[in-house]
Amino acid sequence: MKEYIEANRDRFLEELFSLLRIPSVSSLESHKPDMQHCAERLAELLVEAGADDAMVCPTSGHPVVFGSKTIDPALDTVLVYGHYDVQPADPLDLWKSDPFEPEIRDGAIYARGANDDKGQLFMHIKAFEFLVRTGKLNHNVKFIFEGEEEIGSPSLASWAEEHKELLKADVILVSDTTMISEQVPSINCGMRGLSYLEIKVTGPDKDLHSGHYGGAVANPINVLCDMISSLIDKDGRITVKGFYDDVVELSSEDRAKLARAPFDIEEYKGFLKVRELKGEAGYTTLERTGIRPCLDVNGIWGGYTGEGAKTVLPSTACAKISMRLVPDQDSEKITGLFEEHIKSIAPAYVQVDVKRYHGGNGFLIPISSPAYQAASRAMTEVYGVEPVPSRGGGSIPILADLQRILGIDPLLMGFGLERDTIHSPNESYLLSQLFMGMESIALFYEYYREEK
Repeated sequence: MKEYIEANRDRFLEELFSLLRIPSVSSLESHKPDMQHCAERLAELLVEAGADDAMVCPTSGHPVVFGSKTIDPALDTVLVYGHYDVQPADPLDLWKSDPFEPEIRDGAIYARGANDDKGQLFMHIKAFEFLVRTGKLNHNVKFIFEGEEEIGSPSLASWAEEHKELLKADVILVSDTTMISEQVPSINCGMRGLSYLEIKVTGPDKDLHSGHYGGAVANPINVLCDMISSLIDKDGRITVKGFYDDVVELSSEDRAKLARAPFDIEEYKGFLKVRELKGEAGYTTLERTGIRPCLDVNGIWGGYTGEGAKTVLPSTACAKISMRLVPDQDSEKITGLFEEHIKSIAPAYVQVDVKRYHGGNGFLIPISSPAYQAASRAMTEVYGVEPVPSRGGGSIPILADLQRILGIDPLLMGFGLERDTIHSPNESYLLSQLFMGMESIALFYEYYREEK
């Protein structure tokens, strides 16, 4: 495919840029027209690439794009999943260029969505185009691109339930994850689940003068901080009762396999600009982010945070909490346990309310599967190194839902790198990864048929 990429390089980039210029931010109502525009543009690209059909399908939220190509109903079908929604670009002042006007610098595309996930889903469209136009496509292919992954995919599971026959396939192929490095490719054989909540602590019914009431009335910010600090003990373990009941301990053999991944702890700390690392005792850094659950405060606020001083004792304080879960932990169960726990430790002088946001379960796939073996062969050929099986620390909750609904496993063949800083200012995607991803995906189809 190298020659095809070289011959079409400029067109590929302009087509990708046409997607990146659309501010498809799913979390903001003001961008609803942009979501529709982006979905329509993806449908156009699928048809131009050779799909038999491509539809923009309404859901209870943002639209789903569905496209397909049938070579022979008797052949296996690959279902390609991706998402076209992106995170907000804030804080804008930290971007070196306009987040929605893509720019190439130092061999990388800089734009919101360059990696996550427009750049990565675009690789599948172009690999598919190459296979169709060269007569090398040997599978039926279906595409499903959603517009709500960044807000927890609230509409896709129900839509998939209603369209199970339409989505019938043999494997779900996904590129929405990272690999260890350019020199050490990897394939995620599992991802963590997620539980996300917001805590609101209320004390007095109004903000109070801290001079008149300080020392006599509980400050909700102080109380919230005390409650949060008690959620993790000195060994880095979460104190919510029942939290670890369903966590399966990996065998020493499985831990040894995961340890094959090269990891330089000093380089890791240097990249993050931290002096030391912190986490659950008894586990390595890679294990802490792959096979162990965790709890983090994602945001906290209350009182006066404007310029200058205001001596106020606030009425309320709030925090957003995320918990990354490992396979066998149920998101709904963990959310319930957390809510019960946080209310049980609240002192009598405050009221605690919990608002539940999105969540989802983790999943695992066997590295012996035909899809994994095909991906491994493809990436070995392109990168010259056999990819390492790894566990993704992030979450794509909808994949566990699709696995359950459709009865097929997802394969996470991601090409992002940590340097891409997804969700942050100056998100980027190396051109080399974009093009090597296309090559690897095209080869996957060839080897998947052989492995089957």
